[in-house]
Amino acid sequence: MATSAHTIAAPARATTVAAGATLRRKQGFQHGGWFVAPFLLLFALFVIWPLLRGVYLSFTDANITGEGASFVGLDNYREALDDPLVWDSLGHSAYFTLLVVPCITVLAFLLAMLAHHIERGTWLWRLCFFAPFLLPSTVAANLWQWLFNPGTGMIDHVFGLDTPWLTDKSYAMLALVITTLWWTVGFSFLLYLAALQGIPDHLYEAARLDGANAWHRMIHITLPMLRNITGLVIALQVLASLQVFDQAVVMMDFLPGPEGSTRTFVQYTLEEGFTSYRVGYASAISVIFFVIIAAVALARMWLLRNREESAR
Repeated sequence: MATSAHTIAAPARATTVAAGATLRRKQGFQHGGWFVAPFLLLFALFVIWPLLRGVYLSFTDANITGEGASFVGLDNYREALDDPLVWDSLGHSAYFTLLVVPCITVLAFLLAMLAHHIERGTWLWRLCFFAPFLLPSTVAANLWQWLFNPGTGMIDHVFGLDTPWLTDKSYAMLALVITTLWWTVGFSFLLYLAALQGIPDHLYEAARLDGANAWHRMIHITLPMLRNITGLVIALQVLASLQVFDQAVVMMDFLPGPEGSTRTFVQYTLEEGFTSYRVGYASAISVIFFVIIAAVALARMWLLRNREESAR
């Protein structure tokens, strides 16, 4: 009889424990929901609603006043696909991305290696490498606009040059790239430095005992251990570079640059919406750009998932 009683009581206790756990999860969700609610409200108000509103406007011929808009279907999208300025500005953004991403990835890695291995004044080196990232975009752009000023700028004065950095289409994009590298490399540098500090020292000690020199240790230990952070840096930089706007607009005095050579996709969207007052057409361009950015982000997630599955 005792064995039978225990056999009957065990499922009852399990059921009671499961019911208690379910109740605690429900209570935890209810209490946690109040903490998450303000964020969800602001997210819906400032992200979801503008996104849905923009998609709706992309199917209309709305102007900047928002009055008298009529439904035009896919006309805005057809016009955007046939608009040469859309493709030119997208090409400028892609070209800028191709220049910036490899340079900033390599430069951030080298600076992190230097700051990680230097023994004296470590804090000063880290501060110097990261400090430019703390500047507002307008400050960084105005600073480099003065440095690139032909004839009177510090760069031409120091190196004895007379290069039309901001007035010649052959140099304008290069000036934007240099400015962006100096201004934003600090963030990627910080990511690499944190990852370097997380690599166990015993791996390097074992490699030294096996006779591996500094080059072999970097190739076979450092770089493989930084593979994930390198993928993150590249993904973040690609998304940020495709959306370049601030430095391009400020350095070119709110103009599209010499012969439109620095007109980016975001800048062209702004011109159509707030200069030409074609809000509906600008919304369609924005939706197209959103799809491109989402495709890049999803491709990154897909590659990362495949890499993790292949590593198992």
